[in-house]
Amino acid sequence: MRTVLVDYDSGNLHSAQKAFERMSAEVGGGEVLVTADADVVARADRIVLPGDGAFPACRAALDAVPGMVEALSDAVTRRAVPFMGICVGMQMLATTGREYRDVAGLGWIGGAVERITPADPALKVPHMGWNDLVVDRAHPVLEGVVTGDHAYFVHSYQFRHADPADLLAHVDYGGAVTAVVGRGTIVGTQFHPEKSQATGLRIIRNFLTWRP
Repeated sequence: MRTVLVDYDSGNLHSAQKAFERMSAEVGGGEVLVTADADVVARADRIVLPGDGAFPACRAALDAVPGMVEALSDAVTRRAVPFMGICVGMQMLATTGREYRDVAGLGWIGGAVERITPADPALKVPHMGWNDLVVDRAHPVLEGVVTGDHAYFVHSYQFRHADPADLLAHVDYGGAVTAVVGRGTIVGTQFHPEKSQATGLRIIRNFLTWRP
């Protein structure tokens, strides 16, 4: 069993790698590998796409890795390899990102990534720090995670899903802000599970043992 974290110079891979390695060791989940090689991604049993920064820059960086988007699309949409997107890696699941300008996402889960607009003007953007999750829909990757568990966020844009069935969890930040989306063998977290202590480690553990 091999879990790969995609390296395209757009994520804090060290922290994520350590968290996935720790949980994989606990559950016998096999090798955890960081790679920029599309051929390695194509042979993976599980794929994680992290992402920090602006949507257009992350999308351009992903596109710049030879064969990577094609390898991801074939693995995830054709062969149903379990996939987790983290932060901007989750946002790129959308149809369109609207940070600075409209940029096409991967289009695996319908929706648009738009700026957070809290109803309370005292709430600052970016949304930064700990917030309590509200679990909207049961999912194997959220097993053992309940409403009130907290996670760590750093973002100014959120995934506005087209289909309510794709929303797994949200947080309240002057209105509902998407926290977790999922469809089929695809799941994405807006927060950083590798920085979210017990809640995040539980989600990583669940992903590594998920049998869609």
